Amino acid sequence: MRAIFHADKNWGIGRGNDLMFRLPLDMKFFRETTSGKVVVMGLNTLRSFPGGKPLKNRTNVVLSPEDVEGDVITVHSLEELLEQVKKYPEEDVFVIGGASVYRLLIPYCTQVLVTRVDAVGGADTFVPDLDADEHFRCVSESAPVEDNGYTIRFCTYQNLAPKAF
Repeated sequence: MRAIFHADKNWGIGRGNDLMFRLPLDMKFFRETTSGKVVVMGLNTLRSFPGGKPLKNRTNVVLSPEDVEGDVITVHSLEELLEQVKKYPEEDVFVIGGASVYRLLIPYCTQVLVTRVDAVGGADTFVPDLDADEHFRCVSESAPVEDNGYTIRFCTYQNLAPKAF
């Protein structure tokens, strides 16, 4: 299982249940990386999508205390979620938010794909600082590129001790 998100200098990922930045290159990377794959999210993340609809061309798994209508697989607990994702190749499962789901599942992820934004976005939602986590190492980083007025870098973090499931 892997996680994917963009984060500002302070590891902020969102504000008001929305993204802080409009980054076409990052969105293209997200679409290309997760298309045809399994995406795991919480209910608020699903609701943040246009019309609250699941992402097209993906298997959408939603961790929620309540049942969710539509073309999604609803799971109600960490145990149920981990059993569900075992049905798919590990490299095809992507955690896509929100913050509580990232905090819960990043320890199980073998890799985390982070688009680092060289800015502070006024976030009200954060993920753990992987640079400060002894279990994670940045194993690849792109050259800086400009995306809609922001400098970004595509980084891959490796989990040196992922939790088993």
